[in-house]
Amino acid sequence: MSTIFAPITGRGGAVTVVRLSGPQALAQAEALTGRLPPPRRAALRKLYHEGRLLDEALLVTFPRPHSFTGEDCVELSLHGGRAVLAVVSAALVALGARPAEPGEFSRRAFEAGKLDLLQAEAMADLIAAETEAQRAQAVGGALHEACAAWRERLRQLMARQEALIDFPDEDLPPEVEAALTGGIAVLRDELRAALALAPAAERLREGLEFVILGPPNAGKSTLLNALAGEDVAIVSDSPGTTRDAVGVRVDFGGVPVHLTDTAGLRDTADAIEAEGVKRAQARAAKADFVLLAAGPGEDFAAPPEGIPFLRLRTKADLGGEGVSARTGAGMAQLRAQLAAQAQALTGTKGAPAPARPRQMACLRDTQAALSRALALAEPELRGEELRIAASALARLAGGIAVEEILDAVFSGFCIGK
Repeated sequence: MSTIFAPITGRGGAVTVVRLSGPQALAQAEALTGRLPPPRRAALRKLYHEGRLLDEALLVTFPRPHSFTGEDCVELSLHGGRAVLAVVSAALVALGARPAEPGEFSRRAFEAGKLDLLQAEAMADLIAAETEAQRAQAVGGALHEACAAWRERLRQLMARQEALIDFPDEDLPPEVEAALTGGIAVLRDELRAALALAPAAERLREGLEFVILGPPNAGKSTLLNALAGEDVAIVSDSPGTTRDAVGVRVDFGGVPVHLTDTAGLRDTADAIEAEGVKRAQARAAKADFVLLAAGPGEDFAAPPEGIPFLRLRTKADLGGEGVSARTGAGMAQLRAQLAAQAQALTGTKGAPAPARPRQMACLRDTQAALSRALALAEPELRGEELRIAASALARLAGGIAVEEILDAVFSGFCIGK
């Protein structure tokens, strides 16, 4: 096993923390510093390589197995300059270490039993979280806790099933099999409920798509800029200024939303504008929510089929009801409405819900095997389906180390993790 290193903090700060992990981590750190402090106690040390002073750093050692990776680990808090990181990295390579691959620290932690796949994915989601709702979803741990409980209940169901197989002539009371099938049905229904929440959990993790749709000069671009708090789209009194979708990431009630302004909807002989109208309609048809905007006296566009929408009268500063992005009238209420809509589309109320396709696939396979088990009267066949269910559920947290699954999970991590 090689010794690896990588910065575990963002670039450009006053301090850069470099993690070193592997069998030679302590020896390589000692080669740079001359002597190591006691475990888990920070000490200021000058770093030398080949007689050259590299930096003065804060050093902490974490001997195995009490470290993030379960291996010997060292963390060096260096001064944050790029040149410092470069010269220390070169020294570590000369001592036999190598730069870590994306997710390699976390993968080693998984292989050492320090975390399972659900915890690893939650950590990656926490690092990527843009909003409070995403942060809460990542640290909630509802799916991890539910998975542990499901695995234990499935283990008990399998034990009962084995008893029915091993003692077929013991005249076991009928309540035994009734309790077994009832337990399988309850577990299957819980998995179905979790899968029903999956679309909302995935939308929260990935972010929502809100589209502003309406005729030319309906104030769509001004509205986008007001909701974004910055000048994202060009605003002009000339109809047809917006030819393509213009979007920005907005936080509505803790939910990340990609808010998109589109070309004004109208019949036009201009080929470029006509393409913009076509793209606007296509974008709205795939959105999570559509904001239908229209100025005073204008007709609202038809909402896309099956997509939730809100009709919004704009340019209230010119007279009439609605909102005015220029004066701010009604904008606070609009933001509150959009936040409520975003929360409704992503709300799981803390219930266990898979947010990644891999997690959904594991629960679907488990639930399908439980359904097949309920349809079987033969104890041996039912027992086999329960074993298939257990295998699928084990994949959820990583109880079965399938190499392709591990590669897919950890390759998406940043290098420092």
